[in-house]
Amino acid sequence: IRVPFEYARKIQKGDPSDPLLIQVLPQHQERTSPPGYSPDPLREQDFSPLPGVIHKYDNRVLLVATQACAIHCRYCFRQHFPYTDHRLVNDKLDDAIGYIEQNSKIDEVILSGGDPFSLSSDKLVGLLQILDAIPHVRRLRVHSRTLLHQSNRINKALMAGLTQLRTPIVFVVHCNHPNELDAGTAKITAQLGAAGVHLLNQSVLLAGVNATVPILRDLSLKLFDQRILPYYLNRLDPVSGASHFAIDDEQARALIIELLNHLPGYLMPRYITDQPGFGSKLPIDLKLFD
Repeated sequence: IRVPFEYARKIQKGDPSDPLLIQVLPQHQERTSPPGYSPDPLREQDFSPLPGVIHKYDNRVLLVATQACAIHCRYCFRQHFPYTDHRLVNDKLDDAIGYIEQNSKIDEVILSGGDPFSLSSDKLVGLLQILDAIPHVRRLRVHSRTLLHQSNRINKALMAGLTQLRTPIVFVVHCNHPNELDAGTAKITAQLGAAGVHLLNQSVLLAGVNATVPILRDLSLKLFDQRILPYYLNRLDPVSGASHFAIDDEQARALIIELLNHLPGYLMPRYITDQPGFGSKLPIDLKLFD
């Protein structure tokens, strides 16, 4: 189990079914893996032209900025990823930057991992500045599970670096339950908003965590209260050991359709799936009409 103290303090003590605990607690069900579940469900290795680079989408490229993450989610689709082979150190980082510089169709770069906020502020800002200097890069995106649970990461070095970027920057946080949000996270998002950072959230639909209409409704409303726009609600990626989090497709569709009755359109996350070989995330058909 690995979580920051700020996350751990939000877990209801003495409750083995607490939704924040369930996300990080190893369980015996992880020993089983039904057909269709695999260590690399998105076949990311097939879309890696060189170490540390994943190029699945035509105009967007992902850099594996680090292998480290301060929250070990038990459903993580990269929990079996060969990070040692993809460390962006020394010449590998230069090669990755060169790949982006030589591909003028790439107009957006995504930093992921692991978690980019496992890097020091100087390293993270330095990498963003290198990417910011590439003329055809028009957007920068940072995906983080831990940002909302590490208030000490919002420091002067980070804030100064963000305000100096030419390129619009988006932070995509990963929050699955309204209990993850509190006064501490509100302070973090207010600081980032003041620096001009666009904040989006992506969640995963998880059995035992957030698979009810009231929880998903409260999550969207609370996210918006904290300046974060709901973005994606992901169907669970079929990674080995995570099948106990899966929701039946028909049950999920019924839940999403009911959720439409409780949220304005701009607070309704798109229910999507990620399938290998497609040029984008795919919206899941809700079958509202025959």
